[in-house]
Amino acid sequence: MKKANQITFKEQRFFIGIDVHLKSWEVTIRNNNLALKTFSMNPSPGELAKHLKRNYPEGQYHSVYEAGFCGYWIHRQLVQLGIKNIVIHPADVPTSDKEKQTKTDRIDSRKLARELENKTLKSIYTPNEAHEQLRALRRLRYRQVQNLTRVKNRIKSHLYLNGIETPAHTECSHWSGNFIHWLESLEFSNPAGKDYLLICIEELKTCRSRIVKIVRLLRSYCRELGIAELIDFLRSVPGIGFVTAVTFYTEIMDIFRFRDLDKLCSYVGLVPTVHSSGEHQWHGRLTHRKNSYLRHMLVEAAWVAVRKDPAMLLAFNELAKRMSKQKAIIRIARKLLNRIRYVWLHQQLYITAVVE
Repeated sequence: MKKANQITFKEQRFFIGIDVHLKSWEVTIRNNNLALKTFSMNPSPGELAKHLKRNYPEGQYHSVYEAGFCGYWIHRQLVQLGIKNIVIHPADVPTSDKEKQTKTDRIDSRKLARELENKTLKSIYTPNEAHEQLRALRRLRYRQVQNLTRVKNRIKSHLYLNGIETPAHTECSHWSGNFIHWLESLEFSNPAGKDYLLICIEELKTCRSRIVKIVRLLRSYCRELGIAELIDFLRSVPGIGFVTAVTFYTEIMDIFRFRDLDKLCSYVGLVPTVHSSGEHQWHGRLTHRKNSYLRHMLVEAAWVAVRKDPAMLLAFNELAKRMSKQKAIIRIARKLLNRIRYVWLHQQLYITAVVE
């Protein structure tokens, strides 16, 4: 009798909006265009699954949360627990002016659940754990390079403040071993100045050793994951080295998720802002929405490509006749991205164009 009278929500769909935070989640549950409840809970996918199965047994559960600091572990656990979850970009959530003026965690969770039920949310690409961790390692190298630049600037500032001029030779710009040895031999009127410099040099050497270690690890993991051949294909494109190739792979991972070149350029951030009204249309600067790791690296690679590929150089010179070089190189970067996409899709080496 107890089993016969048990409530069941079989084939009924429940939509759950989760506003995730470090210490708590704000959760809204909707069903049949009706907001059932909004509540706070511990940040645990297991507890959420137990709550749903206890209060709405045998239902079909659909959930959503915004991408952010928490990554994708929540998504993976929710999927394992039988909840159809998606992760979305925060800027893609339709928001009314009233919701912009009054923003709370409760309002955000209700908005996510509402738009999930209305089918207006589009999931972003979610990588597997191995690729996500490889991307984290590659991004760590980027941060170490930033730290290295800060240390170098700190040393140069310290020398300038003490009236010490650096030697006028090329080794200074490359921070060679001889230049670092010269730095270590400097003397100051006060020992505190010498200690400051030695500590900075020690930090400089540490950053360099970490960068070398990370690059070696990236090479080994590329072989383990079976992507070493693809990295070699990408490196055949002019201007693309090992670090740039790994950056492209770890940030994109699946080139087939972009339907055409325009979609890929939009993801990288090589599309202009557009304002159109009636017969007037205005194209502005590059959009602020971008992959910050890819766009600046692609532009830097484009400057190298125009020196190595005659076809790129010819195109750059033609563009530079009617616009500034800075604008021309953006268009060359788009051409370079198209070549990278072609090599990736066809899994073949790039053939450098020859201009007669």
